[in-house]
Amino acid sequence: MTVKLEALSTGTPMKRRHLLKGVGVAAAAAGLAACQPRTTAGTATGDEAPRAWTMVTSWPTHFPGLGTSAARLAERITRASAGRITVRVFGSGELVPPFEVFDAVSRGTAQIGHSAAYFWRDKAAAAPFFCSVPFGLNAQEMAGWLRFGGGLELWRELYAPFNLVPFAAGNTGVQLAGWFRRPLTGTADLQGLRMRIPGLGGEVLTRLGAVPVNLPGAEIASRLASGAIDAAEWLGPYNDLAFGLHRAARFAHYPGWQEPGTTIEAMFHKPAFDALPDDLKALLEACCAAENDAMLAEYTARNQQALDVLMREHSVQLRRLPDDVLAALRRAADTVLEDLAASDPFARRAHDSMRAFRAQAQAWHSISEEAFLQARR
Repeated sequence: MTVKLEALSTGTPMKRRHLLKGVGVAAAAAGLAACQPRTTAGTATGDEAPRAWTMVTSWPTHFPGLGTSAARLAERITRASAGRITVRVFGSGELVPPFEVFDAVSRGTAQIGHSAAYFWRDKAAAAPFFCSVPFGLNAQEMAGWLRFGGGLELWRELYAPFNLVPFAAGNTGVQLAGWFRRPLTGTADLQGLRMRIPGLGGEVLTRLGAVPVNLPGAEIASRLASGAIDAAEWLGPYNDLAFGLHRAARFAHYPGWQEPGTTIEAMFHKPAFDALPDDLKALLEACCAAENDAMLAEYTARNQQALDVLMREHSVQLRRLPDDVLAALRRAADTVLEDLAASDPFARRAHDSMRAFRAQAQAWHSISEEAFLQARR
């Protein structure tokens, strides 16, 4: 499955070079430097055979932000390990379909998967909490919860029965609320709305009368253009421009209530991971952490650049969601999350842990991040 990046062919040559070069050059160079071995301890020994690993992803190969992140992570691991582990990347549909990455890594068809945990709710009810939930944690808060709030330990416990070891390996930040063929003016417009939206966000919309549709990214633009769906959310301006969603729908709504800080996962086949020496385990952890930071930095740098192109050159209309719509979404989201927690003991643990950390982070952010942003205006 491939995607043509026609949307990035618009604008001035300098703009095109700037957007595209940032995908594969600057971030890769900076990240790889942080993950390079500094001593000869990382070199292969005479009795250690190189490991040729396969990575499968849920994204088209080289797709900006997501596909390029997978490629960067593979290159980080290969170079930082001095070739002790070499990683070959297969994009969505090249080896397995996008929604079969979890199973492929679980059974050892591939040693690494690059995807998003909310795709796997049918396998583990608590999985969405380790990716993104409506009105949940933003990128900074997700990093805090996973690293220092007990989130990673819960995630590892959840995935262990599936022979998987997960790491956070990227974050998109707050996304757009989506692209709409007609703008939302109130909650009545949600009735019967056919919208491509995965995970718990889709369940929230169902409570308000909409009809969620789960589609791989590569199918969104064509379905939206044909009228098979009325709206779609994918990511943010950087990726949405590359997919050409603006050619199918003119109205972009914000804020991204459904995905406020989407964590991208690198999951390793547990037997393969456990067989590694300690230094290579530590190396994988460091490379995932470096890519986690790099992806968020890239989206922070590229999203507004892409939004400027969308608004100036394609007459996209950017609109905030109406207050009554946001309020209704928030109420429905609280109900959906509580129902999920009540349905599964592990989901209850993840839900309560996440909510407690959100309250703690929100209290601090009210006098730090939020207060500073208001003062800077």
